[in-house]
Amino acid sequence: MTSVKRSRLTSPPWLFAAPALVVYALVVLYPAASGVVYAFTDWSGIGQDMSFVGLDNFATLLGDEQATGSIGNTLLLTVAIMLVQNGVGLLLALGVNAKLKSRALLRVIFFAPVVVSPVMVAFLWKYVYNPDPSAGLNGLLGLQVDWLGDPSVALWSIAGMVVWQYAGYSMVIFLAGLEGVPRELHEAAMIDGAGTFQRFRYVTWPLLAPAVTINLMLSTIGGLKLFDQVFAATNGGPGYATETLSTVLYKQAFVFGKFGYSTAVALVLALFVAAVSLVQVYYLRGREVTA
Repeated sequence: MTSVKRSRLTSPPWLFAAPALVVYALVVLYPAASGVVYAFTDWSGIGQDMSFVGLDNFATLLGDEQATGSIGNTLLLTVAIMLVQNGVGLLLALGVNAKLKSRALLRVIFFAPVVVSPVMVAFLWKYVYNPDPSAGLNGLLGLQVDWLGDPSVALWSIAGMVVWQYAGYSMVIFLAGLEGVPRELHEAAMIDGAGTFQRFRYVTWPLLAPAVTINLMLSTIGGLKLFDQVFAATNGGPGYATETLSTVLYKQAFVFGKFGYSTAVALVLALFVAAVSLVQVYYLRGREVTA
């Protein structure tokens, strides 16, 4: 038995995979494990001086108004992005899946923002959200709104720019799902007298379940760890109105030098993302089976 186990470990597939596994362990697993350890210390990020503080960092997190407020902001952003991004992506997919001569061009146009750097998108939208009533979105709509400076609308302005950038990503995944819907089912439904909405409700939508699962998962995870757009557009302001868990852990680590506390925030964020993802996958996979 021992010789069989040794031969399996030294077989060609494992030998070929070994270099990649070593690199993955050094680049991903070791830093992640170190972060878990640092979450229970008061490490400042400089030198090796640190003390074990137990759960003090997590107690501080629960008592920190900025951090607890960022949790609410993160959840609101995630829900808004998940619902609106996938709704817009589905509508775009249905539109460009129709028999249009320009559908290939439209697909490229709608997907183009995805490949742009999130920081560049944030700076672009800072111009669009110019508070000047004669410029940007205000000038187009005839409004006078401080989109990024008003605490009541700043968070939703961030959500808007994220949806604009990634709706095309959701569109592509929905398009892949639409391509897998047999045309014969639509033809049979039409013969039975089903209208456009009925065909979508009873034929297309159930068969889109795998694409819905993927899109909801990706948009949820992206919303929970959102950082680039928030940091570049508002830096968490005005006040703490757009602060997210990602911006909090960045500031605690690189502005205030509290690496132990910041890794505790990162650990909470990672566990939260994992828990939400598992629940979401369990529910959505069940829907795929019953669809």
